[in-house]
Amino acid sequence: MDNRDARQQPGPAAEQARPQPRPAVEEARQRRLETPDRPPRPFLLTTLALLTTITAITSSLGAPLVPSVVEHFDVRLTTAQWSLTAALLAGAVSTPVVGRFASGRVRRPTILAGLATVLLGTVLAAAAVPLESFALLVAARALQGIGMSLVPLAMAVARDELAGERQGRAIALLSVTMVAGAGLGYPLTALMALLGGLVAAYALGAALTLVSLVLALRFVPGAPGVEPARVDWLGAGGLTVAMLATLLAVSEGEVWGWGDPRTLGLGAVGLLGLAGWTAYTLRSRHPLVDLRLAVRPGIAAPNLVAVIAGVGMYSLLTLVVVLVRADPASDPGGGFGLGESVLAAGMVLVPYSLMSVLGNQLARLVLARVGRRTLLPAGSLMFMSATLALAVWHDHLWQALAVMALGGLGSGFTFSSLAVLMVPHVPAAETGSAMAFNQVLRYLGFTTGSAVSVALMAAYGGGETGFQAALFTIAGIWVVAIVGAIALDRRPPDGRAGERARHTARESSRLSLSPWIRSVPRLLRATVRRSRRV
Repeated sequence: MDNRDARQQPGPAAEQARPQPRPAVEEARQRRLETPDRPPRPFLLTTLALLTTITAITSSLGAPLVPSVVEHFDVRLTTAQWSLTAALLAGAVSTPVVGRFASGRVRRPTILAGLATVLLGTVLAAAAVPLESFALLVAARALQGIGMSLVPLAMAVARDELAGERQGRAIALLSVTMVAGAGLGYPLTALMALLGGLVAAYALGAALTLVSLVLALRFVPGAPGVEPARVDWLGAGGLTVAMLATLLAVSEGEVWGWGDPRTLGLGAVGLLGLAGWTAYTLRSRHPLVDLRLAVRPGIAAPNLVAVIAGVGMYSLLTLVVVLVRADPASDPGGGFGLGESVLAAGMVLVPYSLMSVLGNQLARLVLARVGRRTLLPAGSLMFMSATLALAVWHDHLWQALAVMALGGLGSGFTFSSLAVLMVPHVPAAETGSAMAFNQVLRYLGFTTGSAVSVALMAAYGGGETGFQAALFTIAGIWVVAIVGAIALDRRPPDGRAGERARHTARESSRLSLSPWIRSVPRLLRATVRRSRRV
């Protein structure tokens, strides 16, 4: 009986939705494990590292440039925010779709098609500026957001092509580039926007994406000829429509009026659509995401925190950029804002990225010395403290930098803890599905936070009063995260939480930042030598 027949056998919905074993992939991986000294393909690691920076490129072309979009296209801040929200929404929906479809023989074509789509999006975004078409810009940013779904595929290539210590190094390097790339992308994008405007910023993204595409075309290998898993296109479409309607109602309600038929209609479509999508997904034989797995004991708390952390993180990033770029001379309510350049707005996000790495290391120490039960509450408390601090202290640039450093510490602490806490509760065969859904929840949180933050500020009257009220509201949801993380915390059924969590922590400790930074020159030299031999 082949895999297609096996997937059609009757059984519980969760069993039918679970990905079936793929012998060709497992045989190829086993051959790699049996030959751990086999040299990797030339420039494969460099190519995958550049591919993962697509996520950083996508995000760095969003948040710092929103005020510039307001000025150039003469739109409101809540409307300009869609230049960020569109990319995040596309990433949230495309990640589970691409994850199911891009397996086996179609993985390499999917990576190439995804990079080509991001390249098209950056070119269209650059063209939208002289054309002064905000609609084209939003559509282009949505195309760029598809790049966020390529990160798991890069990890899958490294997992299949490398073995032993090389595999650990590769995963570590890819993880580091995702964090460090964002820290570099924000100021670099802001500098290009300062020197050459929005066109130069988007042109930079196009150039970097083109380099990644050329390298992927040359060096990313194919995979065993396995048929891709079935994709629930109806579920993906329903989720997109429901999220889009909800976000439109939230972001435009202040302008249309909260009692306007358009606001109420879109809100109703969004909420009913999400409810209908949930019911449909629970009955589907091949769901886009496994919702039953998401609410299991021990999984519910990390998933709840993932959503709230996504909302809180992008709300904090968005509002700090609004603070830094706002011109106090143009504020009739009392001089709110720091009136800094787009470069300063990019630089203020650098401490966030750097401290995220330190937060990851701190979480490992806390896990080893205190235990796992404190991880999510402590990370959420750091995030909440940063949000409250920004609401109270926002008169100087150094205060914004300090707040972002504290927020970055909470970000690294929180997001790095999610996998450690989930793994002990999930069977090995379901780990990939559980982590993929958690990633989707983060993206949905990012999308909601980017739209809700400026909408809240506008709803509270704008200016300093609206800024503070929005931050206090966002700080309130962190209370929900802290209480939920404590209340939903469960031990695994086999009672081995401590042992398995410590094992996960030991594995993650091998991915610490400093050893891999020191190893990068050696890896590059080895890659060049092997390429010359080839």
